[in-house]
Amino acid sequence: MAEPVLYSFRRCPYAMRARMALSVSGAEYEHREVVLRDKPPQMLEVSPKGTVPVLVTEDGAVLEESLDIMRWALGQSDPEGWLDRSDADLLAANDGPFKHHLDRYKYSTRYDDVDPEEHGSEALKHLRVLDERLAASPYLCGETRGFADITIFPFVRQFANADREWFDAQDLPHLSKWLEALVNSELFTGVMTKHDQWKAAS
Repeated sequence: MAEPVLYSFRRCPYAMRARMALSVSGAEYEHREVVLRDKPPQMLEVSPKGTVPVLVTEDGAVLEESLDIMRWALGQSDPEGWLDRSDADLLAANDGPFKHHLDRYKYSTRYDDVDPEEHGSEALKHLRVLDERLAASPYLCGETRGFADITIFPFVRQFANADREWFDAQDLPHLSKWLEALVNSELFTGVMTKHDQWKAAS
């Protein structure tokens, strides 16, 4: 294989954070955009679970989790020192309870007997913890962005966009400033370039 291959979906928050780490690291790879209702057999062959992102490295290793892809990329090159600015507790809270409530807030029709407002309120508790943390510094682990920010940011963005008017009415000044900075960063806008659905050459 000439270079790593990334199977990705533009709007998936897990894929977003993987692409951001790959981008900041300067890693060269082939981007294969996946349409989730029409997953390519090449992806399913290497990763039968069928979720994105998936990275196949030059030596054929398959990384099926976004955090593993991020750490792989930053292990190659970490020019901003992201790995020095992480927080295992914040990440666990984001990928666990917050993601649980986010899904039931934004996609309540997919679940039985779910009150989206209740889950929105529970998710907001996590955001208040982040806002308090960001009152002390511009980013979650100091003066510059790091691993903690990039792993958490796509999910906060997803929550905010579910009902932007309501989100903007919450008292989260530090979080809102942090979110705006990351949304408007060249890094994020760069990885959100639209790609056509990838199909193998016939």
